[in-house]
Amino acid sequence: MTVNLLEFEKHGFARWCAEMGEKPFRARQLMHWIHQSGVDDFGAMSDISKSLRERLKATAEIRAPHVVRDTTAADGTRKWLLDVGTGNAIETVFIPERNRGTLCISSQAGCALACTFCSTGRQGFNRNLTVAEIIGQLWLANRDLGRGVSEERPISNVVMMGMGEPLANFDNVVAAMQLMLDDDAYGLSRRRVTLSTSGLVPAIDRLRDTCPVALAVSLHAPNDALRNELVPINQKYPLKELLAACVRYIEKAPRDFVTFEYVMLAGVNDSVAHARQLVKLVQSVPCKINLIPFNPFPRSGYQRSDAMTVAHFRDVLMQAELTATVRKTRGDDIDAACGQLAGQVQDKTRRRERRLATATL
Repeated sequence: MTVNLLEFEKHGFARWCAEMGEKPFRARQLMHWIHQSGVDDFGAMSDISKSLRERLKATAEIRAPHVVRDTTAADGTRKWLLDVGTGNAIETVFIPERNRGTLCISSQAGCALACTFCSTGRQGFNRNLTVAEIIGQLWLANRDLGRGVSEERPISNVVMMGMGEPLANFDNVVAAMQLMLDDDAYGLSRRRVTLSTSGLVPAIDRLRDTCPVALAVSLHAPNDALRNELVPINQKYPLKELLAACVRYIEKAPRDFVTFEYVMLAGVNDSVAHARQLVKLVQSVPCKINLIPFNPFPRSGYQRSDAMTVAHFRDVLMQAELTATVRKTRGDDIDAACGQLAGQVQDKTRRRERRLATATL
């Protein structure tokens, strides 16, 4: 059976090379060719013996997800629709900025957490992505963005904020992030890799002890009653438990704060009273708050808060000496903005089918 070498982080590579009868330095050589140079042709690996290259051709491959569609927005944001098999497609987004390039990576085909304002959450869930499908998004984007052996890296930051809940696919996401951090692969610092979670408390603790990268938490509400509606996982891990986990996480995090993401929904969670509740909620947690204008999608049932409402909300936070920013919407003309990623999912949860049946009653 052919092995996809994108599945291996450093220790897995070393074990596989040992099984092949090869010395440990071969693992580093292969990692350099695959992840640093973006090579998928064993024949081009010039410092590897011809006999080994022939064995690799017979037993292994370097295969990222297939590109179905590649779209660039007016602001330069680029979105790839990637086929991951059996009728499922995921989306990956590159956001170019003056001093950095950020890649937003998906971790699941669909999402099981059903956050009501998120297009991915509305479409249901099929499966976790493999390590190769996760790191393959970074590998592919680097190649498509023109990085060669000696060229400057186009992607300086990675955010695990695409389709899916990363901590619900813990082992594969961590293995992929270890490749992102590995100096023999992508060599990103922990400060430049951010994982966003809806609040799986035990997995936050596990991440702290296993692979502490920058942490963002999808908060979106200042009290349990409202968050139960918007982010249903809150019913299992309420705000008191979630914020305590955030404080514990900071002990080992590469940054001395957690980012709280807060999507602004008109008439739902955007009042001055909500802002004051939020101040009280997070006052004991070192944090930055990222206010996100809601990005519409068909039949969402929500509207974006107007600019004045967002400004008043932010002012309340800043007057309480909290750091609060308003995220600039990028790529919304190609549905690449936060909350808009939908891809194509063969929904095992039958969520869309149930919602349609409810709507016709």
